[in-house]
Amino acid sequence: MKSDRKIYYESMETDIGLLWIGFTDRGLAKLEFSIRKDQIEKELNRNYDSIVEYNGKESDYKKQISLYFEKKLRNFDIPLDLIGTPFQISVWQELLKIPYGEVRSYKDIAVGVGSEKGFRAVGMANNRNPVSIVVPCHRVIGSSGELVGYGGGIEAKVKLLKLEGLDIIEKERNGNKLYFVS
Repeated sequence: MKSDRKIYYESMETDIGLLWIGFTDRGLAKLEFSIRKDQIEKELNRNYDSIVEYNGKESDYKKQISLYFEKKLRNFDIPLDLIGTPFQISVWQELLKIPYGEVRSYKDIAVGVGSEKGFRAVGMANNRNPVSIVVPCHRVIGSSGELVGYGGGIEAKVKLLKLEGLDIIEKERNGNKLYFVS
Protein backbone atom coordinates (compact mmCIF):
# COMPACT_ATOMS: atom_id res chain seq x y z
CA MET A 1 0.00 0.00 0.00
CA LYS A 2 1.77 3.16 -1.20
CA SER A 3 1.53 6.47 0.57
CA ASP A 4 1.55 9.85 -1.16
CA ARG A 5 4.05 11.02 1.41
CA LYS A 6 7.77 11.44 1.54
CA ILE A 7 9.95 9.46 3.92
CA TYR A 8 13.38 10.51 5.09
CA TYR A 9 15.96 8.00 6.25
CA GLU A 10 19.26 8.02 8.11
CA SER A 11 21.51 5.44 9.71
CA MET A 12 23.30 5.03 13.01
CA GLU A 13 25.70 2.56 14.56
CA THR A 14 24.55 0.91 17.81
CA ASP A 15 25.60 -1.90 20.12
CA ILE A 16 23.49 -4.26 18.03
CA GLY A 17 24.79 -3.08 14.69
CA LEU A 18 23.66 -0.65 12.03
CA LEU A 19 20.14 0.77 12.34
CA TRP A 20 18.20 2.57 9.62
CA ILE A 21 15.71 5.17 10.80
CA GLY A 22 12.87 6.24 8.51
CA PHE A 23 10.53 9.10 9.36
CA THR A 24 7.77 11.12 7.73
CA ASP A 25 6.23 14.45 8.60
CA ARG A 26 3.95 12.47 10.96
CA GLY A 27 6.54 10.47 12.87
CA LEU A 28 8.85 7.48 13.02
CA ALA A 29 7.83 5.01 10.33
CA LYS A 30 10.74 2.57 10.07
CA LEU A 31 13.53 1.21 12.25
CA GLU A 32 15.44 -1.57 10.54
CA PHE A 33 18.48 -3.66 11.52
CA SER A 34 21.74 -4.27 9.71
CA ILE A 35 20.75 -4.21 6.08
CA ARG A 36 22.51 -2.49 3.21
CA LYS A 37 21.56 0.97 2.00
CA ASP A 38 20.12 -0.38 -1.26
CA GLN A 39 17.96 -2.81 0.72
CA ILE A 40 16.46 -0.11 2.95
CA GLU A 41 15.80 2.08 -0.07
CA LYS A 42 14.05 -0.81 -1.84
CA GLU A 43 11.98 -1.54 1.26
CA LEU A 44 10.97 2.10 1.71
CA ASN A 45 10.05 2.35 -1.98
CA ARG A 46 7.37 -0.31 -1.39
CA ASN A 47 5.32 2.03 0.79
CA TYR A 48 6.39 5.55 -0.13
CA ASP A 49 6.45 7.52 -3.36
CA SER A 50 9.45 9.61 -2.39
CA ILE A 51 12.43 8.62 -0.24
CA VAL A 52 15.13 11.08 0.74
CA GLU A 53 18.38 10.49 2.59
CA TYR A 54 18.30 12.82 5.59
CA ASN A 55 21.38 14.99 6.01
CA GLY A 56 20.07 17.64 8.41
CA LYS A 57 20.84 18.15 12.07
CA GLU A 58 20.55 15.07 14.26
CA SER A 59 16.90 14.04 14.30
CA ASP A 60 14.97 13.61 17.53
CA TYR A 61 14.51 9.97 16.52
CA LYS A 62 18.25 9.37 16.36
CA LYS A 63 18.79 11.32 19.62
CA GLN A 64 16.26 9.25 21.53
CA ILE A 65 17.51 5.94 20.15
CA SER A 66 21.08 6.96 21.13
CA LEU A 67 19.89 7.82 24.64
CA TYR A 68 18.16 4.43 24.88
CA PHE A 69 21.41 2.63 24.03
CA GLU A 70 23.25 4.80 26.58
CA LYS A 71 20.73 3.66 29.24
CA LYS A 72 19.60 7.27 29.66
CA LEU A 73 16.11 6.80 28.20
CA ARG A 74 13.50 4.25 29.18
CA ASN A 75 10.41 5.63 27.44
CA PHE A 76 10.43 7.03 23.95
CA ASP A 77 8.58 10.28 23.41
CA ILE A 78 8.41 10.44 19.64
CA PRO A 79 5.42 10.37 17.29
CA LEU A 80 4.85 7.19 15.29
CA ASP A 81 3.56 6.86 11.74
CA LEU A 82 2.74 3.17 11.46
CA ILE A 83 1.39 1.45 8.37
CA GLY A 84 -0.33 -1.88 9.03
CA THR A 85 -3.59 -3.73 9.25
CA PRO A 86 -5.98 -2.87 12.09
CA PHE A 87 -4.95 -6.09 13.87
CA GLN A 88 -1.23 -5.33 13.49
CA ILE A 89 -1.71 -1.82 14.81
CA SER A 90 -3.68 -3.15 17.80
CA VAL A 91 -0.81 -5.55 18.58
CA TRP A 92 1.77 -2.77 18.24
CA GLN A 93 -0.29 -0.56 20.57
CA GLU A 94 -0.35 -3.43 23.09
CA LEU A 95 3.45 -3.78 22.82
CA LEU A 96 3.82 -0.12 23.74
CA LYS A 97 2.25 -0.97 27.12
CA ILE A 98 5.11 -3.33 28.08
CA PRO A 99 7.31 -1.42 30.54
CA TYR A 100 11.05 -1.07 30.04
CA GLY A 101 12.88 -4.04 31.56
CA GLU A 102 9.83 -6.32 31.55
CA VAL A 103 8.59 -9.02 29.19
CA ARG A 104 5.25 -10.48 28.16
CA SER A 105 4.40 -13.70 26.36
CA TYR A 106 2.81 -13.89 22.94
CA LYS A 107 -0.27 -15.23 24.72
CA ASP A 108 -0.34 -12.21 27.06
CA ILE A 109 -0.35 -9.91 24.03
CA ALA A 110 -3.05 -12.00 22.31
CA VAL A 111 -5.25 -11.72 25.40
CA GLY A 112 -4.55 -7.99 25.56
CA VAL A 113 -5.86 -7.48 22.01
CA GLY A 114 -8.93 -9.65 22.64
CA SER A 115 -7.76 -12.67 20.65
CA GLU A 116 -6.89 -15.19 23.38
CA LYS A 117 -5.88 -17.95 20.96
CA GLY A 118 -4.27 -15.60 18.47
CA PHE A 119 -0.70 -15.88 19.73
CA ARG A 120 0.55 -17.01 16.31
CA ALA A 121 -1.11 -14.00 14.69
CA VAL A 122 0.54 -11.85 17.36
CA GLY A 123 3.87 -13.40 16.36
CA MET A 124 3.25 -12.47 12.73
CA ALA A 125 2.29 -8.91 13.71
CA ASN A 126 5.51 -8.69 15.74
CA ASN A 127 7.43 -9.87 12.69
CA ARG A 128 5.89 -7.04 10.67
CA ASN A 129 6.59 -4.39 13.32
CA PRO A 130 8.12 -1.53 11.31
CA VAL A 131 9.73 0.23 14.29
CA SER A 132 11.27 -2.42 16.53
CA ILE A 133 12.90 -1.22 19.75
CA VAL A 134 10.56 1.81 19.92
CA VAL A 135 7.56 -0.52 19.62
CA PRO A 136 9.24 -3.09 21.85
CA CYS A 137 8.64 -6.45 20.18
CA HIS A 138 11.95 -7.58 21.73
CA ARG A 139 10.05 -7.71 25.06
CA VAL A 140 7.80 -10.52 23.83
CA ILE A 141 8.89 -14.07 24.68
CA GLY A 142 7.53 -17.59 24.58
CA SER A 143 5.31 -18.83 27.43
CA SER A 144 8.19 -20.98 28.69
CA GLY A 145 10.35 -17.87 29.13
CA GLU A 146 12.39 -18.69 26.02
CA LEU A 147 13.51 -15.86 23.75
CA VAL A 148 12.03 -16.70 20.36
CA GLY A 149 11.32 -14.98 17.08
CA TYR A 150 13.07 -11.67 16.55
CA GLY A 151 13.60 -10.07 13.16
CA GLY A 152 16.94 -8.63 14.22
CA GLY A 153 18.09 -12.05 15.41
CA ILE A 154 18.01 -13.66 18.84
CA GLU A 155 21.45 -12.24 19.70
CA ALA A 156 20.09 -8.70 19.20
CA LYS A 157 17.07 -9.56 21.37
CA VAL A 158 19.41 -10.85 24.09
CA LYS A 159 21.47 -7.62 23.96
CA LEU A 160 18.38 -5.41 24.11
CA LEU A 161 16.90 -7.26 27.09
CA LYS A 162 20.25 -7.24 28.90
CA LEU A 163 20.53 -3.51 28.16
CA GLU A 164 17.18 -3.12 29.93
CA GLY A 165 18.49 -5.02 32.96
CA LEU A 166 17.00 -8.47 32.47
CA ASP A 167 18.98 -11.57 33.38
CA ILE A 168 19.25 -13.97 30.46
CA ILE A 169 20.18 -17.61 30.88
CA GLU A 170 21.85 -19.46 28.02
CA LYS A 171 21.22 -23.18 27.62
CA GLU A 172 22.21 -25.65 24.96
CA ARG A 173 19.92 -28.28 23.47
CA ASN A 174 20.95 -30.55 20.59
CA GLY A 175 23.84 -28.24 19.74
CA ASN A 176 21.61 -25.15 19.59
CA LYS A 177 21.86 -22.18 21.94
CA LEU A 178 18.62 -21.27 23.66
CA TYR A 179 18.04 -18.18 25.77
CA PHE A 180 15.60 -17.71 28.62
CA VAL A 181 14.60 -14.84 30.88
CA SER A 182 15.51 -15.86 34.42
